[in-house]
Amino acid sequence: MLHDLLFDYTLRTVALGAATLGIVSGSLGTYAVLRGQSLLGDAISHAALPGVALAFMLTGSKAPLVLVIGAALAGWIGTLAVMTVVRRSRIPYDAALGMVLSVFFGFGLVLLVSVQRHPTGNQAGLDTFLFGQAAALVASDLVVMATLGVLALGVALLFWKEFKLLAFDDEFGASLGLPMRRLDILLTTLLVIAIVIGLQTVGVVLMSAILVAPAAAARQWTDRLGLMMGIAAFFGALAGAGGAILSATTARLPTGPTIVIFAGVLVVVSLLFAPQRGLVAAWLRARRNRTNLREIGVLEDLYTLALQHPTDPRHPHPVATLETMTAHPESVKAGLASLAERGFAEPIGEAQWSLTDAGFAAAAAIARNTRLEER
Repeated sequence: MLHDLLFDYTLRTVALGAATLGIVSGSLGTYAVLRGQSLLGDAISHAALPGVALAFMLTGSKAPLVLVIGAALAGWIGTLAVMTVVRRSRIPYDAALGMVLSVFFGFGLVLLVSVQRHPTGNQAGLDTFLFGQAAALVASDLVVMATLGVLALGVALLFWKEFKLLAFDDEFGASLGLPMRRLDILLTTLLVIAIVIGLQTVGVVLMSAILVAPAAAARQWTDRLGLMMGIAAFFGALAGAGGAILSATTARLPTGPTIVIFAGVLVVVSLLFAPQRGLVAAWLRARRNRTNLREIGVLEDLYTLALQHPTDPRHPHPVATLETMTAHPESVKAGLASLAERGFAEPIGEAQWSLTDAGFAAAAAIARNTRLEER
């Protein structure tokens, strides 16, 4: 596999193109996820379809740069249409997205049918923009993708502080005198670029997943914007290259959908195993908290009984007595075992327990803190 990746022209080109797409879309998709505009990528990708067809109809060229420019213009117009509808009407954002998405996509399909019926358009291959055809990538496509991607990421770094304000507190940015509306349009333009460079790889239908999935996965691992963008870029590159390689080594496995599935797997893994937000970590924390609460409850009960014997604080008490002092008697024995492991309690004789000196001090500290909180 490594030999093929290094020396097979098609596999190398597809893997590099998919990785480039993943880096650009993952990084810029971070802003879409943080701003709650994940569906914007879907709208832009669908709106870009008529631009591809119109670019071919007007120029007769299938050059990647020509088609990308057409897709970018159409996607940008579609995005401005969404913003205009939301700002100047009472139509909500999601409804405007759905309306623009369906209208532009329908118009694009009509144009594609028209192109296919044209004598010079039979072999145009524009229908590959629907579902993508990563295997058809060539070096010139890779150059266009890399150039536009570096340009988009460069602008994003140049306006790093402004875009951070736009993502988290645009009202504060406006109070500082920053042109937040223009910055919004600029960021949307960068998202358009990230989407159109991936249309040939994964297609109109699946492109929004590549924009959202790496960023959504990265969000589970960190609360810092810079680190989140870096992780999203890594996940995007991993999904792109991994999906391309898996598709190349498996017969009849389409590249675009495989890349999306790979990205989906990364999201699932992140949702489960991320150390702070993952479901497994949350389950472990909840289990640890339950154990701690159980220990504290038994410790406080032992302390209450010990106070009844001021001359002998280590007087032993039956387990049955402790079970009558709690609403969950089934947890008493497990709590006592945990306290014994920590050196806070010890068994005396049969079915009797007492506090150790360390346990008595810990219980007294808890009681003291409780009284302070009540005040």
